[in-house]
Amino acid sequence: KSNFYIENVYSPLLLNHLSCFLQVILVQVNPGEAFTIQRDDGQFQCITGPAQVPMMSPNGSVPQIYVPPGYVQQVNTHPPHGRAAFAHRDERASKTYERLQKKLKERHGVGGGGGGGLALSKDSPPPSPQKSRGTPPSGGDLQNGLGGKGADEQAQPSTAVTALGKSPGRGKDTESGGRIYIRFLEPLEVQAMCNCLQGVPSEPVSFTTLSCEPDGPSPPRKASGTKSSLVLQWKAPCDNGSKIQNYILQWDEGKGTGAFEQCYYGPQKQYRLTKLSTASRYYFRLAAKNDMGVSEFSDVVHIMTSCSVPAPPLSPELIQSGVTWLCVRWHRPAGSPKEDEISYVLEMEEEGSGYGFQASYDGDELSHTVRNLHRSTTYRFRVRTHKHTLIPIFRTIQPGCPCRLAVKGKPHPTSFRLTWDPPKDNGGSDVAKYVAELSEGLSGSSWNQVYNGSAMECVCGGLSPGCSYQARVHCISPLQVQTPPVPPGPCQPPRVVGKPKAREVRLRWAPPLVDGGSAVSSYSVEMFAPQVDEGWEVYQGSELDCTVGSLLPGRTYGFRLRAANKAGVSVSFTNVTDIICFYTAVSEYRLEWGAAEGSMQMCYTGAALSHEMRGLLPATNYFCRVQAVNVAGVGPFSDAVLCQTPCSVPAPVSSVHTLQRGEDEEDEEARPLLYSSSTCLGLRWEAPCDHGSEIMSYLIDLGERQPILTGPVTKYIIQNLHPDTTYRIRIQALNSLGAGPFSHTFKLKTKPLPPLPPRLECTASSHQTLRLKWGDGPAKAQPTDSLQYHLQMEDKNGRFISLYKGPCHTHKVQRLNESTSYAFRIQAFNEAGEGPFSTVYTFTTPRSPPAPLKAPRVERVDESCEVSWETLPPMKGDPVIYCLQSMQGNSEFKQIYKGSATSYQLPNLSSFTEYRFRVCAIRQCQDAPEIIGPYSSTVILLPPRVDTPGVSGATGSKAAEAQKPNRSLTDEQFSFLIIALLAVTSILIAVAIQYFVIE
Repeated sequence: KSNFYIENVYSPLLLNHLSCFLQVILVQVNPGEAFTIQRDDGQFQCITGPAQVPMMSPNGSVPQIYVPPGYVQQVNTHPPHGRAAFAHRDERASKTYERLQKKLKERHGVGGGGGGGLALSKDSPPPSPQKSRGTPPSGGDLQNGLGGKGADEQAQPSTAVTALGKSPGRGKDTESGGRIYIRFLEPLEVQAMCNCLQGVPSEPVSFTTLSCEPDGPSPPRKASGTKSSLVLQWKAPCDNGSKIQNYILQWDEGKGTGAFEQCYYGPQKQYRLTKLSTASRYYFRLAAKNDMGVSEFSDVVHIMTSCSVPAPPLSPELIQSGVTWLCVRWHRPAGSPKEDEISYVLEMEEEGSGYGFQASYDGDELSHTVRNLHRSTTYRFRVRTHKHTLIPIFRTIQPGCPCRLAVKGKPHPTSFRLTWDPPKDNGGSDVAKYVAELSEGLSGSSWNQVYNGSAMECVCGGLSPGCSYQARVHCISPLQVQTPPVPPGPCQPPRVVGKPKAREVRLRWAPPLVDGGSAVSSYSVEMFAPQVDEGWEVYQGSELDCTVGSLLPGRTYGFRLRAANKAGVSVSFTNVTDIICFYTAVSEYRLEWGAAEGSMQMCYTGAALSHEMRGLLPATNYFCRVQAVNVAGVGPFSDAVLCQTPCSVPAPVSSVHTLQRGEDEEDEEARPLLYSSSTCLGLRWEAPCDHGSEIMSYLIDLGERQPILTGPVTKYIIQNLHPDTTYRIRIQALNSLGAGPFSHTFKLKTKPLPPLPPRLECTASSHQTLRLKWGDGPAKAQPTDSLQYHLQMEDKNGRFISLYKGPCHTHKVQRLNESTSYAFRIQAFNEAGEGPFSTVYTFTTPRSPPAPLKAPRVERVDESCEVSWETLPPMKGDPVIYCLQSMQGNSEFKQIYKGSATSYQLPNLSSFTEYRFRVCAIRQCQDAPEIIGPYSSTVILLPPRVDTPGVSGATGSKAAEAQKPNRSLTDEQFSFLIIALLAVTSILIAVAIQYFVIE
């Protein structure tokens, strides 16, 4: 769904040429949308947003515009006469309006009348979006985009649009109407007014103006350049809300016809043009492009390439001089073509100023008058095109007039004395002498010299009495004149010193006959190759000889010389001196060969022009270079040449290994489902060199068996082999060129079949443990046992978990529950692999017996005793009863009580018999026989002692105490006794160590 903003723009520019006014409709296409139009030729063109498409209505009517549901046509018509709607446009809006009118004139002509709608050219890009900057008339009332005929007749409430400033509450009321054009970019609020009633302002709303094409850029400027190239740079113009994507640089290709061609299109802000003509003028213009369109082209600018450097001009000449001015003239460089436009720069330096040379003239004239100079000051001038020519010029030496000329003393009838002061301005040098002149009468027609000297007073004698005289004095400064030097004259051709060598030659020359008035400071030697006009400088210095190296043997070289002094370089070279370097025949060649360019070795020495290399590797790069030798020495090596041998069959496989278990697990997909090390062999080998052609397959030879052809892999598993059998294996690689040689024969053996599982049985059991045994062998493993076992037990979830894995034949399973069945299975394995699991064996743990009781407590009561013991809780619902046994004297234990009570009273005890008692707990199972627990420790009941006559009362008391039954210590008392004994022993040991060892 597209969103179009449609607006009518009146074009008053075409009113003088069209009978009916022309309207332009701007269709705005939002970003991400598309707008399709039909051109005059019947074809359709799709324009993607963001863009503004100008469309023209030839008859002044607004065409029917179909917009999507939910969108309203917004049409604003302008009055057909006058330019009031465009009276308040700013500069930018005026430029946009002029561009729009220009495009309209280009498409329809100035005097055209009819025509259809605005149709885009077939080969041209979509037109640039344009904005209407005009101010519509106020008070226009638009309804649904069309002007109503009775808009003025109906009373409508007006709307005031207030532009908010930067300060809160400050605003500006605009004209009322249905639509307002705002010229300032500030937040806006709307307020309705009717019959002097003012409504509440709306919330402030901010609007953003639409983007458009960039402003016209500034002309490109020259950043650098040579005789055949130019580097142009430019600055980015204002992008008008849409980022500049590319720049369009056009030029006239140096033809000067005014037709421009595109030479650059891209985002950079500089461009380098090459292969240009020397000293040629090129015209350029620049435009910028963004998403909204292309800007106007900049002003056309012309830029010239560099020309050949002209020769330095001759020294400037002084034509005329004044007190504060000098007129200097110079000549065009000798030998420069007349069609070349040469510009001159005259530079001047004031002696003693310290500012150096300053440019005083820049132009193509051959003379110039320098003004506003100081009197009697030395100035130096130089003129340059690309080099400097120095010349000292006459000083302005005229000093000022002497001051305070007066008569000293009283005049005499025939003489008087004149005196004066030195001038305030001596002209830059000391005054050499003064000249006094005298004139008779007041006319001053004739002057006679009366004094010439350095004194500042003189006596004027030989005068006539009673006559009037006029006197004047002037001073004279010395004048020094120095003619400027000129470049030295031509030099004599250089001569060869000694015999030319194969690669160098020594030259020597004499100073020029004419030095130009200044000592020669340097010499320049240029060398020329045969049939080459331009030479290159091989030496520059003040010496009178040089050595030129890096020459080729047997070649002819030309040399020419010129000298330079402070005035410049001699204009012409000396005549060319031809020299032939020493040359001898080649006696031998040396060939170096190697796989790397930096590590080549000598492989051939001889006079032949070819050599055959053997023992090379196929599809391998080799480098070689050749060096020639003659009687003059060893020449340099040639450039290294790359040679590549052709492809060949693959190399043999170097090594074959057995595929290990970890490597086999890395490639689960290639592993067969029924893999067994007894019937399968896993092979792994290293890929050999393919010699330039990719390896396509491998051939595995097993001797008597049929060879196996594999793909381009380095791992393979051979199946359906015999267990415990040795095989001779060799492998061969194949590529597109054929089969390579077989590898060495490798012996690999399959493992024997894995062992069968042993019989599993339970040798001992308790309510928490099961002791299992399997196989025939010792309980402990031997170091040489290769057969191992894997015992597993089923858990609550029905999964088998590992209990033991090792070579032993027994295992004790602990931490089990009483009266519970457990399922076990076992597996045997060795080097051949893992055997099958056994059938599942089920073993049940028995019920647990009651816990042992503590020793019962016995108390004698007259001729009976009461025996009591501790109570045990029921065991998993099974009741617990007790069994009490007693032993009288040395007889056996006999049961005297069995029941659930925890005490028993034994009557009719014998007074002279010793009794022993013990008790145990019995678990009464519901579906099993009773389980008798262990008996407690035995308790002894001693018989009472009988008192004998004649024994003192003390003895009787002791006997009474002896009659009391002896009670055994409880477990807590016994533990406390042991801890106390250990503590006392530790203290005694520590004291002994402290006393006997430390001290």
